[in-house]
Order: sequence, then structure tokens, then C-alpha cells
Amino acid sequence: MKAFGFLSFGHYGSGRGPGDPDARQVLHDAVEIAEGADEMGVNGAYFRVHHFARQGAAPVPLLSAIAARTQRIEVGTSVIDMR
Repeated sequence: MKAFGFLSFGHYGSGRGPGDPDARQVLHDAVEIAEGADEMGVNGAYFRVHHFARQGAAPVPLLSAIAARTQRIEVGTSVIDMR
């Protein structure tokens, strides 16, 4: 296998309900997952744009944080979710 990546996954809610993660938690979790993936040799991490999930609507700061904390993984956006 030459390349292996993943599309973002996780819990996305409105950010208002009980149990919905806040923006800090969503971003922290995504960076932590990308760091682990980079250590395992995964080549790519791509994130959806969740326009209606307040804590996941702006992927560029997340991609910047991941790029700053990883060595080899490629990051980018993948699916633009326009409901």
C-alpha cells in the first residue's frame, strides 16, 4: 500500500445539547487523532466542513494546528456538507 488516509470522523452535534462537545474539545480530539495517525504512518487526514455544527464550521485553523503538530501527514478539506 502506497498511501492511506482518513476522512474526519467523530461526534458532531449542534454544540448546544447535553453531551455535545464544545469547539475546544472537537479541535483537541481532531489534533490528537491526527498526531496518532501520523505516528502510525497514515499519509492523509481530510476534514469535512460542518457548516451547521458551530464547533466544526471552520477547518482552516484545525488544519493549521494539525500541520504544526505533525511531521509527515498531508491535511486538507474533503467534503463540504451544505445541508
